[in-house]
Amino acid sequence: MTKDTLFALSLFPYLGFLWFLTRSGETPRLALIGFYVLLIFVAVTIPAGIYAQVHYGESLANVDWLHGSAELFLSFSNILVVLGFRQAILGQKKQ
Repeated sequence: MTKDTLFALSLFPYLGFLWFLTRSGETPRLALIGFYVLLIFVAVTIPAGIYAQVHYGESLANVDWLHGSAELFLSFSNILVVLGFRQAILGQKKQ
């Protein structure tokens, strides 16, 4: 199995994770948004990788400006998840 196939197949468990997380109603809203923003990272990374390969003949990891731009969405996703859970923890401490 290639890494590309594994990457594509990993999307299904993640979508299931999002479905359960959303359905539970227990996840802080901001954190849930962060988990969904991770899908934007995936959606941006795939075409960026193809562009890097076609235009530069390199993998995405070797084209710094393109790689950094794609990773921005991952960082944004992580920040939202952390802030969402932080907000929930602080809200619990006040009660």
